[in-house]
Amino acid sequence: MNVTEKIFRAHLVDGNPVVGNEVAIRIDQTLTQDATGTMAYLQFESMGIDRVKTELSVSYVDHNTVQIGFENADDHDYLQSVARKYGIVYSKPGNGICHQLHLERFGKPGKTLIGSDSHTPTGGGIGMIAIGAGGIDVAVAMGGGAYNIAWPKVVGIRLTGQLNPGVSAKDVILAVLRRFGSKGNVGKVFEYTGPALATLDVPSRATITNMGAELGVTTSVFPSDAITKAFLEAQGRGGDWVELLPDDPASDYDETWELDLSTLEPLAAAPHNPGNVETIAEHLGQKVNQIMIGSCTNSSYRDIKTVALLLKGKQVHPDVEVGIACGSKQVVRMLADEGLLGELIASGCRILENACGFCIGAHMSPSTNAVCLRTSNRNFEGRSGTQSAKVYLVSPETAAASALAGAFADARTLAVPAVPMPKAFTIDDGMFLYRESAGTGVPGTEILRGPNIGQVPPGQPMAEALAGVATIKVGDKITTDHIMPAGARLKFRSNIPEYAKYVFEHTDPAFYANASANRDAGKANVIIAGESYGQGSSREHAALCPMYLGVKAVIAKSIERIHRANLINFGIVPFVFANPADYDRVAQGDELAIDGLREAILGSGKATVKNLSNNTTFDVTTDLSPRQKRLLLAGGLLAAVAQGQA
Repeated sequence: MNVTEKIFRAHLVDGNPVVGNEVAIRIDQTLTQDATGTMAYLQFESMGIDRVKTELSVSYVDHNTVQIGFENADDHDYLQSVARKYGIVYSKPGNGICHQLHLERFGKPGKTLIGSDSHTPTGGGIGMIAIGAGGIDVAVAMGGGAYNIAWPKVVGIRLTGQLNPGVSAKDVILAVLRRFGSKGNVGKVFEYTGPALATLDVPSRATITNMGAELGVTTSVFPSDAITKAFLEAQGRGGDWVELLPDDPASDYDETWELDLSTLEPLAAAPHNPGNVETIAEHLGQKVNQIMIGSCTNSSYRDIKTVALLLKGKQVHPDVEVGIACGSKQVVRMLADEGLLGELIASGCRILENACGFCIGAHMSPSTNAVCLRTSNRNFEGRSGTQSAKVYLVSPETAAASALAGAFADARTLAVPAVPMPKAFTIDDGMFLYRESAGTGVPGTEILRGPNIGQVPPGQPMAEALAGVATIKVGDKITTDHIMPAGARLKFRSNIPEYAKYVFEHTDPAFYANASANRDAGKANVIIAGESYGQGSSREHAALCPMYLGVKAVIAKSIERIHRANLINFGIVPFVFANPADYDRVAQGDELAIDGLREAILGSGKATVKNLSNNTTFDVTTDLSPRQKRLLLAGGLLAAVAQGQA
């Protein structure tokens, strides 16, 4: 077996392990972050369970740490009190970014982890099956429930050769994205193998698995080998290491692809998609306005120290704004102790809080029409907080070279230092609270609820038929950022009636008013979409808020994995066009009807949609497991739990 299959089979609870079949797996660990965790814990509370049932659950605060107004601080109080009551480890604001912290302090090879953040697959860098999921799925896992997922097809990515100086792991994953794209990879796990693994340290591996989320795969994973062991020992966690290798790396995969690392050159993902990969050579000399270094992708000690050494004794270009966000308190302390934090400051960089911040547009938005280089993982239009900005995703080495030049630059022209892994990382777990009561909690703890913290809206049982309106029609690669804006709007994440006002805010500002009017008039709202609908973040609000507005179905050419699961969890039917050409036969505002909707869901999943506005019909399908059918008919997962149908 390969590594993926070994871990999946060791955690199999129910189901036939055949590619495409839905199975249930046991979850060892969970993580949440504050942007998605507040709703996840509200859902967990509603289940009436006295404490978490996992081996470990951690609540990180890393997204909305710039506390403008009371909303974010109130949410943090709520999260901290919930953690204490139910036996969850709480990571305070300022401790760092969830994925970097979990890799450093909690991740274990061979374990399963789901997190309410799409970049949870970072844990695959140390040999975990780590999967991004909606918050409600994480809540179920915390309560001891299994996680349901399609048994994956495993793609072996065989790495050979060795990276040249100035080329790094970011260029590796960008090369994989260039080959496989950001759509069409649903239901797959990418497992890395080959002789080049011996040249890639854990931070490099974690960069690759982190950005594997942009491929649309279930997760990505590396073996747990001597490199993994050395990293865990340096973190003081040598006892967490187990060896985990594929039995036969030459033949244990459904598909294989080989990449010679020695052939790679510096790459960039051009606006506005991580799969839009170009070479740095194509942009040499192009002026840059802003450079942001950090995020859960490239904020490790290895990454930031490399940048610091490249900038040491030099000044960043006067026309460029440069911000640095380390991934954890550990990284900040080690750089400070080595004098390298001072070197970054002396070079003209702005030192930002070790948090997600700029990646989600929560601060450091670039100027109008700016060209911005970022080491983060997503460059969707407007995600930076500036709709007109052109954001390119690059490696830390490219970012540093470009900061000096004030324009796109090739790091291979510089003397790029090698940064070996330290024999011992600085350990300071002082900002992790309630570790001593993890799994048990303090039952009498009062839950703190500010005025912005609401309730989970209830789902409604599915109607016998659908009568509604194509309230919006969107194109291909519509992300969850398009559906549910982050940045300044994210502070309303625990207040669904307020957050729902911003659904499709930048795509169709009239959506909220139109959807609300249809809902109040007893009409269902239907979303029409192209390929790869729901790319990007795992934020379940992109299904939860539309559900609140009366969206009953999405009809798309294709729907991405996490978002499809979230739609089902909130009682929205994820249909796809039987004939993709029928997408062109539906216009925004058309009146649509499906007779026998419940019957179609219970049966084959095939239905005929009547377009009453142009007197035509077209067929749609949805492939559902028996469990998913029960959820949809009940009105979503929480409704099914209440009815004993989950």
